[in-house]
Amino acid sequence: MTRLNELRDNPGANKTRVRIGRGIGSGVGKTGGRGGKGQTARSGVAINGFEGGQMPLHMRMPKRGFNALNPKDFNEVRIDRIQAYIDSGKLDAKGVIDAEALINAGVVRRARDGVRLIGSTGFTAKKVTFKVDYATKGATEAIEAAGGKLDIIPAKAPWKKPARAE
Repeated sequence: MTRLNELRDNPGANKTRVRIGRGIGSGVGKTGGRGGKGQTARSGVAINGFEGGQMPLHMRMPKRGFNALNPKDFNEVRIDRIQAYIDSGKLDAKGVIDAEALINAGVVRRARDGVRLIGSTGFTAKKVTFKVDYATKGATEAIEAAGGKLDIIPAKAPWKKPARAE
């Protein structure tokens, strides 16, 4: 049986902190692991990625992809989740299901740039009309197979000028 005064950590469980710059006998005295003189011996040096004036590697590598200046942030909703809300009575299948109806039912928390329907299974509600910004191919097929109607809102491109009325 172990006594309280004999309790110890396992050997090697706690390592003592190295006290840098505390004399020659510590092994990390004088320069304290910073090498000789110069810029890196001083504090406040940020030269990671700097290659002495040569073009750094991260700038030499080719850039790929595209980041839109004004990306859209959509509410992505699975159609089986909408079916669950219809079954529980929180969502009215007779009316038009749009962003406002989804917020009122608690399916989504807040309106973003629009609603995207995703998924391909789990939807059985009859004659449901959706008014959304986007629907995947599987979601479109599932809704139409159940007898529903999908009304896609045409996207408004902010960079295009509105057509002039004649």
